[in-house]
Amino acid sequence: MDEPEGASRATTRISGRTASDIADELRALIERGDLAPGDRLPPVRALADELGVNRNTAVSAYRQLAHAGLVVSQGRGGTRVAPPASTPQEGYAGERELRDVGTGNPDPARIPDRGAALASLAGTPVLYGEPVIDPGLADWADESLSPDAPSDMRLTVTGGAFDAVERLLAQALVRDDAVAIEDPCFLATLRTVRLAGYRPVAVPVDDEGMTVEGLRAALDAGVRAVLCTPRAQNPTGASLSEERARRLRGVLAEHPDVLVIEDDHFSLLARAPYRSLIAPGRRRWALVRSVSKFLGPDMSLALVASDPATADRLALRLSPGTTWVSHLLQRLSHAMLTDDGALRTIASAGAHYARRNAAFAELLRERGFDAAARDGLSLWVPLPAAAAEVAARLATRGWIARVGDDFQVEAPESSRHLRLTVHPLDDADARRLADDLAASCEEAVRAGDQRGQASATA
Repeated sequence: MDEPEGASRATTRISGRTASDIADELRALIERGDLAPGDRLPPVRALADELGVNRNTAVSAYRQLAHAGLVVSQGRGGTRVAPPASTPQEGYAGERELRDVGTGNPDPARIPDRGAALASLAGTPVLYGEPVIDPGLADWADESLSPDAPSDMRLTVTGGAFDAVERLLAQALVRDDAVAIEDPCFLATLRTVRLAGYRPVAVPVDDEGMTVEGLRAALDAGVRAVLCTPRAQNPTGASLSEERARRLRGVLAEHPDVLVIEDDHFSLLARAPYRSLIAPGRRRWALVRSVSKFLGPDMSLALVASDPATADRLALRLSPGTTWVSHLLQRLSHAMLTDDGALRTIASAGAHYARRNAAFAELLRERGFDAAARDGLSLWVPLPAAAAEVAARLATRGWIARVGDDFQVEAPESSRHLRLTVHPLDDADARRLADDLAASCEEAVRAGDQRGQASATA
């Protein structure tokens, strides 16, 4: 199929000489609508010849656009402008007639009440130029983070975990740098890396967390940062074993300049102990702990312990008068984190999530699933058929589930996992979901067998 005339005219306006300039000019054409979804860009060789640049420069420009989700490569069909696409997000599904078991949300009834803490807030207003960290929260964070961080740690407060991750990557990387992330991966991590124009490099996750060979391969591929979830990995629930953490630290020791970021998102709710990849004396590192899982998603605050150089760079991005975190929010968080009643509620919530996940995993095992309850708000359920097909059949029975495909960094084939958030279900609904899941899998397997037989006789 020939290139559309409109697209041909639009691309004649490109005059950049570097990959970034070429990518920026193409991005502008796409954003203005001069290049429409489906329009084919010039072949790499033709663009390089037209601009008088090296072919690798054109390849890099197209790669930057692909990582930003603006274009897609279709092999012999060339590179085309990507259609608008919805990015998978955490939270409730838009269709509310079905029961949503893919939310990944905490139970609102198990988030500590903020009324008393709000009423107790006091203090003089904070003005421009004053310290960005509330003293009370700083003292609590220092006591809480110190046991799990190297002795040279410095503290930063950010507007949530992924505000922290985004800023940590931005102060260390430039566009098109490679970043090692877990596969399957938390949706917000994958989105943060891709939207910033970094190259995600997948590191497989098993029952003990990030794999040693996967991390070694990513480091050999030249990643400049590693993002890891030491416990309650989302979506799998995996937590690092002590042996796995030790071996991963050994691999990282061979790459002292790589930034290691640990996202301990489940922290006070976690059943598993905290085991770190950050060895004493590591040059570039950060440990991020947000409060959203146990104080509520709208409490957009995270505590970041990091090496001094990284803390200094973060401080430049969080200066008073620009984007520092509200001291009212800091004081509210500190009041709840030091309240005995709130801490009891948090501890009870962590036990509840673990208990409900374990009970549902047992229901699944009774129905022939190889299911295990790990840490976190959800279960990662292995299936005998493609997750998308099973989820479609579950929907006909009244359930919305989150398919594993949404979490894949590299997708050589369709996922065979569902992530299910089951802690809100009572016992009767849990049994009904387990029965419906078993029936949906049986139908999907039977349909697959029938397709295979039809293909064999065709």
